[in-house]
Amino acid sequence: MTITLEDLLGIELPLIQAPMAGVQGSALAIAVCNAGGLGSLPCAMLTPDALRSELAAIADATPRPFNVNFFCHSPPIPDPQREAAWRASLAGYFREFGIDATTIPAGAGRNPFTAETADVIGAFRPPVVSFHFGLPSPELVARVKGWGARVLSSATTVAEARWLEAHGADIIIAQGYEAGGHRGMFLTDDLATQIGTLALVRQLVREVRVPVVAAGGIADSEGVAAALALGAAGVQVGTAYLLCPEATTSKVHRAELRKGASVTTALTNLFTGRPARGIVNRFMREQGPMSAITPAFPLATAAIAPLRAKAESAGSADFSPLWSGQNPGGCREISAAELTRALFRVSDRDRI
Repeated sequence: MTITLEDLLGIELPLIQAPMAGVQGSALAIAVCNAGGLGSLPCAMLTPDALRSELAAIADATPRPFNVNFFCHSPPIPDPQREAAWRASLAGYFREFGIDATTIPAGAGRNPFTAETADVIGAFRPPVVSFHFGLPSPELVARVKGWGARVLSSATTVAEARWLEAHGADIIIAQGYEAGGHRGMFLTDDLATQIGTLALVRQLVREVRVPVVAAGGIADSEGVAAALALGAAGVQVGTAYLLCPEATTSKVHRAELRKGASVTTALTNLFTGRPARGIVNRFMREQGPMSAITPAFPLATAAIAPLRAKAESAGSADFSPLWSGQNPGGCREISAAELTRALFRVSDRDRI
């Protein structure tokens, strides 16, 4: 008998809410958990104190399983010459907004999973821990599994899925080209290897033994049904939740998402130094969207931050990372609980 995703994760619906750093906190995760899905908390941008606070909030608000998500990148060695070239390319924007570039501090903004992070979350024993950009060291994977957690990670190719299975992933997220936010690619930086969600799901379910979860472009019950029909054990949905009241999506980001199918998305490395899908805005049109001079991930973020703050204070999304998948028309301004249930209408599940 095949073990279902619901059984593996202790959830009612085979749905994972995609962790979306910068546009959500514990409130969205709690709402999805209480509606029967697996709510997720993005942790890469949280300080240890903030992480403890968010985990405590989840533990207090729901008895159901939840997911904590971390990045697995190697911290880059700062390159002063590359940073200087990057800031020089932004000089015109700094002048436009009256920003003194010499006052902008360098900084990463996103932290990888470490032993110290494991110390913090170990006290809470989260039942699910997911990773982006591969997996941490075997020692850290073993430590996470030691308290009984299921380990998930994203694959964008067959090679990555095989690697994840061989290195301890219990469930693989098949992140299709349509998906919003950062690409989970970690064995290659060649964007030509990236394929659509349904094609990727079909390949992965044939190549690995662990359950495969479809992610990318899924925003309604019909999309869920299609993914399940192709063999996915469940789905991961992110963009569709961005207009829910529990999300912390900014006003300018919400305004762009409300344009629905009329918006265009593209992969860009301008905001962090690593390819991520977002709605095309002025900065992406004028600078790329892909640039060869951005500092290594996540160091590109620092120089953009004051431009974003100035623009957003004036009601502009010109310099904001407007992360979104290719199906923003699926965003709905309803509660996260309503959306979670709508993705799994009984009639759709019965068709599978």
